[in-house]
Amino acid sequence: MIVALRLCFLALFLFIWWAVSLRVPQGLFASPYETLIAAEHMLVEKRLWTALGDSMRVYFSGTVIAALIGIFIGGMMGSLRVFGRALDIYVYALAATPRVAFIPMIIVLLGLGVSAKVFIVFLGAVMPVIINTYKGVQQADENLIEMARSTGAGKARIAWHIVIPGAMPFILAGLRLSATLGLINTIVAELYTAVSGLGGLLNIYGSSFRMAEYFVVVIILALLGVAVNEGLRLLEARMTRWQVAK
Repeated sequence: MIVALRLCFLALFLFIWWAVSLRVPQGLFASPYETLIAAEHMLVEKRLWTALGDSMRVYFSGTVIAALIGIFIGGMMGSLRVFGRALDIYVYALAATPRVAFIPMIIVLLGLGVSAKVFIVFLGAVMPVIINTYKGVQQADENLIEMARSTGAGKARIAWHIVIPGAMPFILAGLRLSATLGLINTIVAELYTAVSGLGGLLNIYGSSFRMAEYFVVVIILALLGVAVNEGLRLLEARMTRWQVAK
């Protein structure tokens, strides 16, 4: 049922895309067929694969670092209540600040290389992980913790068997949001720093109105976002099966 509905929405989207391409002056828009032909040509060329590899290196580096540091900081904030209350105002302030505002400062400090791009991705992806982990750890069942303490369980055992499983849905939700924001910030980083990767192709094709090639890059980014989100969704379902069983 879900697959059929998704295919119907895809067919509707392609129809609307094709109808719009008939009404827009030629050269300012590309039809689905023109985009498909452009995709075939770009796959033969090496530029698309090189750009995809560059973007994925930046993306995965930034998001993995953000996940590790975000879970650690969020866990510390949730476990040490005073520390969390003292730090959360700064976390929320940073989360509300557009990441683009930091790009000039990042360029001054780190230049235009890969490290600057990775840091921009990290900065955009780390906040959801920190906030969700913080909230997840705060939601730990106090009754279960007291029961575990009464049986002589130590802090490490309580954290591993009670706090982390209870916070896991929050953490995984934060990782899914982080993965999406990380992909967006990868393109932003590539547009504002050295023009390279998929963001560089968007800049080149968009500025020269090569709309068929431009749409190919947009579709690739959409497919990457779907793949990452679905992968994390399956991981979330697998790691939270105990909740359904409960």
